[in-house]
Amino acid sequence: MTADDSYGRLDDDDYPAYTMGRAAEMLGTTQGFLRAIGEARLITPLRSAGGHRRYSRYQLRIAARARELVDEGTPIEAACRIVILEDQLEEAQRINAEYRRAAGSPNPPGRSVR
Repeated sequence: MTADDSYGRLDDDDYPAYTMGRAAEMLGTTQGFLRAIGEARLITPLRSAGGHRRYSRYQLRIAARARELVDEGTPIEAACRIVILEDQLEEAQRINAEYRRAAGSPNPPGRSVR
């Protein structure tokens, strides 16, 4: 890998750049919280060669949403399920919009996508 290759990763949302300690610090939570959402299969951190968990920016955004729900009183297992369903819904809406564009029939403004 050249230096130019490694700089390209700085913009990669999926690059596992953050250690567990740094991720917990950035989210204002504990490492235990990150372990718990990992056990609930909300996110699966990659492992370094030494076996340490590494998190991507995308995973940190998912974890931050789960933390919001937990802070509002939602049990962690339910929060993880909600975040998974939100993510699936967003992806389905994105695909639906692509199909509409491809078919040449854009959704009129102000109408909800179902």
